[in-house]
Amino acid sequence: MTTILMGSTLLGMNAQNGKDNPLLKDWAGSYGGVPAFNEYKISDFKPALEFAMQEKLNEVKAIANNPKPATFKNTIAALEKTGKRLARVYAVYGIYSSNMNSPEFEPIESEMEPKLASVADKITQNTKLFKRIQTVYNSKDKKKLTKEQQRLVKVYYDNYVYAGAKLDAKAKAKVSELNQQLAGLYTKFNQNLLSEENNQFVELKSEADFAGLPEELRNSAVANAKERKLSSLGSVANTRSSVEPFLTYSSNRALREQVWQMFVNRGDNGNAQDNNATIVEILKLRAQRAKLMGYPSHADWKLSNTMAKNPANAMKLMLDIWKPAVAQVKIEVADMQKIVDAEGGKFKIQPWDYRYYAEKVRKEKYDLDQNEVKQYLQLDKLREGMFWVAGELFDLKFVQVSNVPVYQPDVTVYEVLNKTTGKHVGLWYFDPYARKGKRSGAWMNEYRSQERFDGEVPTIVSNNANFIKGAPGEPVLISWDDASTLFHEFGHALHGLCSNVNYPTLAGTNVARDYVEFPSQVLEHWLSTPEVLKNYALHYKTGQPMPQALLDKIEKASRFNEGFNTVELISSALIDMKLHMEGNKTIDPDAFEKTALAELNMPSEIVMRHRTTQFGHIFSSDEYSAGYYSYLWADVICADAYEAFTEGKGPYDKEVAKRLLKYVFSSGNTTDQGDAYRSFRGRDAKVDALMRAKGFPIVK
Repeated sequence: MTTILMGSTLLGMNAQNGKDNPLLKDWAGSYGGVPAFNEYKISDFKPALEFAMQEKLNEVKAIANNPKPATFKNTIAALEKTGKRLARVYAVYGIYSSNMNSPEFEPIESEMEPKLASVADKITQNTKLFKRIQTVYNSKDKKKLTKEQQRLVKVYYDNYVYAGAKLDAKAKAKVSELNQQLAGLYTKFNQNLLSEENNQFVELKSEADFAGLPEELRNSAVANAKERKLSSLGSVANTRSSVEPFLTYSSNRALREQVWQMFVNRGDNGNAQDNNATIVEILKLRAQRAKLMGYPSHADWKLSNTMAKNPANAMKLMLDIWKPAVAQVKIEVADMQKIVDAEGGKFKIQPWDYRYYAEKVRKEKYDLDQNEVKQYLQLDKLREGMFWVAGELFDLKFVQVSNVPVYQPDVTVYEVLNKTTGKHVGLWYFDPYARKGKRSGAWMNEYRSQERFDGEVPTIVSNNANFIKGAPGEPVLISWDDASTLFHEFGHALHGLCSNVNYPTLAGTNVARDYVEFPSQVLEHWLSTPEVLKNYALHYKTGQPMPQALLDKIEKASRFNEGFNTVELISSALIDMKLHMEGNKTIDPDAFEKTALAELNMPSEIVMRHRTTQFGHIFSSDEYSAGYYSYLWADVICADAYEAFTEGKGPYDKEVAKRLLKYVFSSGNTTDQGDAYRSFRGRDAKVDALMRAKGFPIVK
């Protein structure tokens, strides 16, 4: 989806035609108002978006044409008040796009995305408006502003320059044209990928096809086949939450390969949903835009406003960790190959074997069976555990409410309160289950940003996942990896909920791309704390807590398979960066991926976590393009940050938690992120912490 950074556009409607559209109404009710999901229809979106976009254009035009000299109040603060209606409509539009997509919604999305892309351009390319922002930015009176206000002025100025505000009229027009073309291509990429994930599956036709699968995976496969109205006994959906558990436990090697091939070839099947041609066009247009912006490549442009600053710094970090990670993979593969050979298997480990035999090695080395662990990982109990962690670290309390409309019956809503004062903080929506029309993976959305400069506005956030729903009345059991992802996304939600700033542009997760994953990744550490596992990892049948012996095994195996995990992630990040450093070269995505991985000595037993044709992070929008490295960049920061707790009184050290809240989770973008981290830690983050966390040799 297009990110509307600062603006809106296009075909207006008159107020009379728009007044009855429920999407255009203010959010009413408790908690500062909530979306009226019970009133919206797909047919409402186009007219609502067009009305709200034109309204924002009018608001911005009034600021740009103000005859009075530019000041913080009549320019920067005034811009913070614009587009409130558009923000509400766009939030709901985004929810439908990600969670409720359908054949009826797709043509609206295809039509509106290019129009939405032109919105930010109409705003950032407004010469009069930029001159006013520039005047405030260069004003001697700026020193009289608060630190947060000075930061807001800088962020506005930098964002406009980044978007091309200083270009000449001809270049601006071309950038806008490219942005609109790209928005259409991003939508096409997304819809192709969603189609393959929704409509492809592998049937399980006999009892033998279920060999090795634990009970809950059997039940999920059976339920999936029934949902698809198949005559087969079961089916494996083409989503990560279905595929990875199957690859871990299925003893049917031929079926493992079939399921793996289905998953890794999404968007690369030579059919109507093939994404290769779309990617070629995206890369070409991005390179043209970067050149207009004055940069040699898309990667150089994208990293110009990040902590890394340039591709060279990001590449150095990735390659420094890549070599020890590949060396670790060789050790992991050797252990697995021994088991294959001992069992009489006459084959070398292949990518569809990795998870299956890694699990066998885990059992052999650590006497740890992930399926045994899974019996204690109930989704509902882990959610309670996350709430408890949020209470211990940030003094938050979550209370389920039923007086808020939802867009789907499985969605639950919680009021978030300050545990000590009882003050309302925000709302948290939870949408945990996979379904048709929902994109794969897990993510956080912010429906409404926190602010207070024009009245107290509480935030609304959501977490969305794709867990496989069990039979009625049965608990949903999830893997350790999925539990880590659950905590990760909740970390993003807490970043939004803890926001304590005045201006919405600086609120919550509106930070540098390679910093935004830090608060989420650091929260993953609390899943494995004894306090969480003893109290919330309860056996789904007996209700008994995880025994100490199993806790000890989990601790001993905590670094297991880190070679695989790291290579899987960094290979994707390296391909992303390399693709976007190529400038205007014409690229064959499949050939480029193959050649680049060979040059990196990519282990043949592993594939990228996101192959190019399904790499939604970098081709469904601009947001993570040339930015997937940010997970590793943030990993360094979060490993270093967690050591602040372990060097203190432990994971629940109150003083360290207060600093984490003050300088990281609540401060948004009110200060430079490097400065914010130094305020928390007393120094810059050190890569050594990540190497220790992964069990890799320290890079010198």
